[in-house]
Amino acid sequence: MSRIAKVVLAYSGGLDTSVAVRWIAERYQCEIVTFCADVGQDEDLEAARQKALAVGAKKAVVRDLRREFVRDYVFPALRAGAIYEDGYLMGTALARPCIAAALVEVARAEGTDTIAHGATGKGNDQVRFELTAHYFMPGVRVIAPWREWEFTGRTQLIAYSQEHKIPIDATPEKPYSIDRNLLHNSIEGGLLEDPWNEPSDDVFELTRAPEQAPDTPRYVEIEFAAGNPVALDGETLQPDELLARLNQIAGEHGVGRVDIVENRMVGLKSRGVYETPGGTVLHVARRAVESITLDREAMHLRDDLSSRYASLVYNGLWFSPEREALQSLVDEMARQVNGTARVKLYKGSAITVGRKSDQSLYRADLATFDDETPYNHADAGGFIRTTALRLRIHSEQKQRAASGK
Repeated sequence: MSRIAKVVLAYSGGLDTSVAVRWIAERYQCEIVTFCADVGQDEDLEAARQKALAVGAKKAVVRDLRREFVRDYVFPALRAGAIYEDGYLMGTALARPCIAAALVEVARAEGTDTIAHGATGKGNDQVRFELTAHYFMPGVRVIAPWREWEFTGRTQLIAYSQEHKIPIDATPEKPYSIDRNLLHNSIEGGLLEDPWNEPSDDVFELTRAPEQAPDTPRYVEIEFAAGNPVALDGETLQPDELLARLNQIAGEHGVGRVDIVENRMVGLKSRGVYETPGGTVLHVARRAVESITLDREAMHLRDDLSSRYASLVYNGLWFSPEREALQSLVDEMARQVNGTARVKLYKGSAITVGRKSDQSLYRADLATFDDETPYNHADAGGFIRTTALRLRIHSEQKQRAASGK
């Protein structure tokens, strides 16, 4: 293998990647270019860029991916109704292929086939970064420090950073692993590694505690076109603008906190605490509009596929042919999802209280309990008898077997 001259490192400015800049440069005696993607983490990325240069990077690239992230990753997953293990809205899983695709673009522009990342060997992110990199750059070389270096945990990384005067936010008292973007905030590690420990309120950044949320509910109206949120409270907004504004509104009312133990791809169980305020409301609103615009069997089929779609995304297979095929199917169904949902936000809850659509399949004249209706009640008798036929045959066979005849 030829000597590595230059590496492009996916850089967040956090503990792992800050140490990685110095460690890779020393281990491989190569030039380091850092790449920091703005996916809505609400940080001073110019300061992160300067920090990367200060800790040893030859060049630091920052790119704004907020709109691309929401439009091309978050909204497609929303159209698919994708929620991993009934709780995780996959803020990190959706951001990683977006970041990794741009990482490869930067590597090409820098004239290198070598990338690096700070994901651990226990987690899912290593898979997400590297599968995406292999898709866009067959033959890519990957440096994954957590699979190579001598450190065994974050405590040692903190000690290393202190020894080499690398500025970090993590401390032995708060050694959390935090990942934030426009869709969510993820908190893992530290005291949370014991699944019995309740997270303290100081780990949350996007949401108020429901107990401290306003006593007056807030109503929001979200308009959908072809399955995509396009307007909030009557104002048409770009995807990233809509999600950012909804994050602020829903977070103020304590919506979107989730505390789960999930199954990682590598086979471990992991406890994660997530804040997904805007995303939670969007999923509730989407379901409301779907309930009146999607055919029953089409909706049920999509629901059957949603968990498979979510698993593919969670496991790093965003750019797989199977995910793309599923996307085509759910997007065809989503063409019918046009309308508006009204959602009530109150003390941590997001409850649908209204839905409307010009393409609604809901027929009040059929659903009403009033006498005036075109529905013929007598038709139900034949339908029930026909549906019961197989049950009758099954029951009669069981009775014959029990009697020995």
